[in-house]
Amino acid sequence: MFEERLRLYPAGCLVFSQDERIAGYVVSHPWQASDPPPLNTQLGVLPEHPSTYYIHDIALLPELRGTGAAALAVALLIARAQKERLATVSLVAVNDSGGFWARHGFHNVADAALARKLRGYGTAAMFMVRRL
Repeated sequence: MFEERLRLYPAGCLVFSQDERIAGYVVSHPWQASDPPPLNTQLGVLPEHPSTYYIHDIALLPELRGTGAAALAVALLIARAQKERLATVSLVAVNDSGGFWARHGFHNVADAALARKLRGYGTAAMFMVRRL
C-alpha cells in the first residue's frame, strides 16, 4: 500500500530520520471530500479533480514525540494542500488522536454515511476536516 501511495503522489510521502534511520513517516495525497479510502486498500489512481487533501497516516517513533515533529508534518501537509489549491484537509483520526488534530484546527464531521465507512477503522475513529 505504501509503495502505491509513493508512486501515485511522491510529494505527499515524507520521512523523518534520526541517527540515519527512519523515525517517522507521513503518507498523504489529494482525494475526494467526505470519502475516506477504505482501510488497507489500493487506490488505483488519484481523482482527476480532487476536492480535499487527505492525510492517510502520520507515524512517529516514541523518541520523536514531543519534539515538534508532528506539528511540522501537519504544517508541511497544510502547505501542500494550499499548493494544490484544495479547500480542505481531511483525515480519519484513530487511536484517540482526535485531540491532537483538534489542536491543529481539525473538526469532527458527524455523519451517518461516514460512520458506516469508518467501521473498519475502529469504534473510536472520527472523520475530521480542516478548512483552509
